[in-house]
Amino acid sequence: MPVTQEICDKLTDQEIVQKSLVDLEYFSCLFDKYEPKLMRYIKRIASLNHEESEDVLQDAFIKVWKNLNDFDPNMKLSSWIYRIVHNETISYWRKKTSYGKDQHIEVNEHTMGSYEDDNEESIEEKQIKINQILDALPQKYKTILVLKFVEGMSYIEISDVLKIPEGTVATRINRAKKAFVKMTNDKDLSFF
Repeated sequence: MPVTQEICDKLTDQEIVQKSLVDLEYFSCLFDKYEPKLMRYIKRIASLNHEESEDVLQDAFIKVWKNLNDFDPNMKLSSWIYRIVHNETISYWRKKTSYGKDQHIEVNEHTMGSYEDDNEESIEEKQIKINQILDALPQKYKTILVLKFVEGMSYIEISDVLKIPEGTVATRINRAKKAFVKMTNDKDLSFF
């Protein structure tokens, strides 16, 4: 019997894992459930194009499949998958940027824009500016802001994904927010 979306929707993550280990068809449930979120996450933390993001996600899901037997059912599945995707993304990003180490993104008034009197500025334009600022932040700050404020993860989940203590998560979030605000030079973007 083919596995349909209706069947997948009725299963918990733990049930999907158990069934996937017996029948490969059920692994598609995991992919369908997590693919949109993970694609967004990959693009946010590494600024990759769609094709590169697909490649990273495919490699990550191959690792998820290969390591499914090792998944600890006491852990949250989403955190485990995010950690694998995070590691794959960072590895890909490092390989990609290692050839251009001498290239720098200059952040100035032109790239950041002026946020004064921007009542007419569209949401899309603001999002572009926010993405430019995120791209200019150190990777560890960019990643933590995306996990917390875009993906909506708790400190515990972020701790699981990044394999760092919760106290370090709190410290990095605080430092990342300060760095972000400092780069904006704008008090109106105080959404943190």
